[in-house]
Amino acid sequence: MKRKKLKIFHIASEVEPFSKTGGLASITSSLPRMQKELGHDVAVITPFYEGLINLKDHPVEEIFSEELLINDIKYPVSYLKGYLSHDLPIYFIADKKFFKPREKIYGSRSENSRFFFFDIAALSLIKKLEQSPDIIHCHDWHTGLIPYFLKGRYKSDPFWENTATLFTIHNLVYQLGHDWWLIPDDKRDDGRSALPHLHETERVETINFAKRAIMTADAINAVSETYKDEIMTKNFGEELHRILKNREERIFGIVNGIDYDDYNPVTDPGLTSNYNYESYKKKAINKEWLQKHFKLKVDPQIPIICMTSRIVEQKGFHLLIEVLPVILKLDLQFIIMGDGSDKTILSALEKIQKKFPRKFVLQNPFLHKYETSLYAGSDIFLLPSRFEPCGINQMIALRYGCIPVVHHIGGLADTIVNFSVRKKTGNGFTFKEYGALDLIIALTRAIENYKHPETWKELVISGLKEANSWKIPAKKYIDLYRVTFKLKKKNGHNGHSK
Repeated sequence: MKRKKLKIFHIASEVEPFSKTGGLASITSSLPRMQKELGHDVAVITPFYEGLINLKDHPVEEIFSEELLINDIKYPVSYLKGYLSHDLPIYFIADKKFFKPREKIYGSRSENSRFFFFDIAALSLIKKLEQSPDIIHCHDWHTGLIPYFLKGRYKSDPFWENTATLFTIHNLVYQLGHDWWLIPDDKRDDGRSALPHLHETERVETINFAKRAIMTADAINAVSETYKDEIMTKNFGEELHRILKNREERIFGIVNGIDYDDYNPVTDPGLTSNYNYESYKKKAINKEWLQKHFKLKVDPQIPIICMTSRIVEQKGFHLLIEVLPVILKLDLQFIIMGDGSDKTILSALEKIQKKFPRKFVLQNPFLHKYETSLYAGSDIFLLPSRFEPCGINQMIALRYGCIPVVHHIGGLADTIVNFSVRKKTGNGFTFKEYGALDLIIALTRAIENYKHPETWKELVISGLKEANSWKIPAKKYIDLYRVTFKLKKKNGHNGHSK
């Protein structure tokens, strides 16, 4: 493929600021915008979550409607258009059956059916727009049937002849709309059998979207180099490691970035006092506000540790619950802010909060308006994930001069380098073995270094200067698209590795 401007469609289940439950929405908003800035022709397709999208702030208009014929049944669908940024269109699939008004984006008992329909509708919309793409970038399991359809039922359609597909694995635990490990062995999708009809709800709900995407996409990528290697092993492959290993030549890793306009301590309107690496001392003003807001003792000398993540097992909460009673005996303050519904974890954290009310704060649910205030006012950011495909919170923390303590795994290993006092290298503190003692040692090292103002000052300034924007990853994705197109041509319409 010549070095020409590429026509790119990103397809995702959530896109900020229209819909968001986590990091996926940030990525699917920031990456397309940066690729647009690089001069490419970019568009985004996502579901229209009626009642959840703020139409006052983000107006949309209907551009098409049709009765989509799927397995001899007609399904009414409308296609809406808005803008992610100037001249960057975002299209919505609107439907009264599958995306009717709900309180939450996810959680339907017919989750697979919703995204089965969405994937077909997204391809229909692209054809209606008469914009034959060079690349369809499919984000996570929700879009996993798109590569499968293009290698199957649509393979003889000349419209798609020059379209290649890239499937990005944001988190391999999520392979379909339900916990894959709870599906009985005799009902698990082999990835090769013909798909059931959309109206066969029970069978549709066992389709493994991620597996079918991995088997048919022209290229696959994980959201960090280390996670790419990890998912091809039994420990992290979620029982898809063999399929991934068989397609190793088509699997790549690119670390995510963060939006430097959205996360900028110089201009952030949510901060009590704005600052940069030259005026880093103003972090102390934000720290005082944070301590007052959460009714903690106001003392600039006491280190504040924060966590801003979903309150789920993956993020290391079982390990944290084990060490918190020990850590909280030290002179420090600890704030956790996140969404979570795991009653076992929340109950344990609530008990710790009652025991240490002057030191420990649990803020559930996650309040976006306080996210950056937490980074700006805290000294240490903790993310002890058992596994972590990439993670962007540690990069946001650095952007605000909040020093990460993380498990050396996945994207955390690719972005956080263990600090060495002697060599004056590193941007955080890491632990390699996933155990309570190792976590305590890493946190203790961070706290001890905090007691040395000159050492800590260097760490904070280094973090504030660090570059983790989307510019470099966006360019890497453009290069990967060109490789993806070559891989498609290499194997013709088959797309399967040997």
